[in-house]
Amino acid sequence: MQENHAARPLQPGDRAPNVVLDAITRQGKVAIDDFRGQKPVLVGLFRGLHCPFCRRQIAAMAELTDALQEKGIDSLTIVNTPIERARLYFRYHPLPNLLAASDPERVSHRAFGLPNLQFTEDENEWPRKVSMNTVMSMRIDMPGELPAPMDPMAASEFLDKADGYEITEDDKQMIAAGQGQLVGEFLLDRDGVVRWCFTEVEGDGRHMFGGPAPREVMSAASNMAV
Repeated sequence: MQENHAARPLQPGDRAPNVVLDAITRQGKVAIDDFRGQKPVLVGLFRGLHCPFCRRQIAAMAELTDALQEKGIDSLTIVNTPIERARLYFRYHPLPNLLAASDPERVSHRAFGLPNLQFTEDENEWPRKVSMNTVMSMRIDMPGELPAPMDPMAASEFLDKADGYEITEDDKQMIAAGQGQLVGEFLLDRDGVVRWCFTEVEGDGRHMFGGPAPREVMSAASNMAV
């Protein structure tokens, strides 16, 4: 199957490509085309489970499952984590009604137009390149989870320790290949057309390491005819 590769993040009005992946929380495969002609679906494309910010975004998305299903909308979470590693994680950290798929090669991220950011010494060319000085100047503010605003590296280390998350060899391989993978969420109608999206690409980096507010997701869901 020829790989889809969008030149930019998909926007409202774009038709989402089909992607077929290994299901994590059930056996077999899961595909975007499983929903086409059936139900709208909220697709979340995340970095691997090694990313503490993504783990929280996945949990936040899972918390909306029941509310979305009341509106006739399904959810699909895609993570850049090998299948067995992902299944082990969700076995010990189950999220009710979560449908998740494994994408260690980040095929779906490319298909939806989410770039893999390159970290450089001093060059900024958003959203393709960003300097480490720029990254380290960012401050992650998560009241209740972080003792104070922190740079992304310090925040990640703090949250991993708080979660008791231990980086494995599988995680290290995913980090080496896709540490700069940008992420996003896409709400597709029953025809597979994007009706709403939130990505880290927007805002010249201001959205990095964060996700959409639940009210924003539900507002988009309410505005879409099911």
